[in-house]
Amino acid sequence: MAKPISLEKILFSQGFGTRRYCADLVYADLVKVNGVLADDPEERIATDGLMLNVEGKDWEYHEKAYIAFNKPPNYECSHKTTHHPSVYSLLPSPFVERGLQCVGRLDYDTTGLLLISDDGQFIHKMTTPKKNIGKVYRITTPDPITEKQMDHLIKGVVLDDDPKPCFATACEKLSENSLAMTIVEGRYHQVKRMMAAVGNHVEHLHRSQIGAYCMPADLAQGEWRWLYPNDLKQLSQSIQ
Repeated sequence: MAKPISLEKILFSQGFGTRRYCADLVYADLVKVNGVLADDPEERIATDGLMLNVEGKDWEYHEKAYIAFNKPPNYECSHKTTHHPSVYSLLPSPFVERGLQCVGRLDYDTTGLLLISDDGQFIHKMTTPKKNIGKVYRITTPDPITEKQMDHLIKGVVLDDDPKPCFATACEKLSENSLAMTIVEGRYHQVKRMMAAVGNHVEHLHRSQIGAYCMPADLAQGEWRWLYPNDLKQLSQSIQ
């Protein structure tokens, strides 16, 4: 069981502002703890199963944040964007305040499963190829996908900036012009460049799965949800 900590510190850790501002939220009767109005920012609270309500909005306490986000098109995975709005603009402000980062990036026009966290070790684990965690992309192409192209992707293709070949660890033809491809790396524009290397190109790209964790069917574009221990376990499972 986690050691109780002050309500002010809890609110600060969750991204609700400076410690002074968090204390003022309590004094202004804007914070409930497990459904009960709080009046003392120094009150020590047990964090196990803690549910806050801040300014009328419910908030689950998480020491470290792990969320799944369904990225819509035309958003950039960056705090400092160039031509398109940021995915962070679609998230609650406490997430930005506490420094959440995308776990790897999806191109602005790519849709699908995006992980976001403030746990540096988790981010490293999920992005290093050494962990062999597959990412499944659904690819739509303007030209028919051939068995020869799929075979080439499995055997490996060389991209123009690196003599080391890129491999698809799995390819499944979904229709004449769509393919599910699994990779464990995350090089710049890798999937698009791999398809170009075999004589086709990507018309639409969607990430549907990481490890054994699939995009929830009821998670709409632009929405997010917390990841729990069982979800994190699935994310770490190899799908080779």
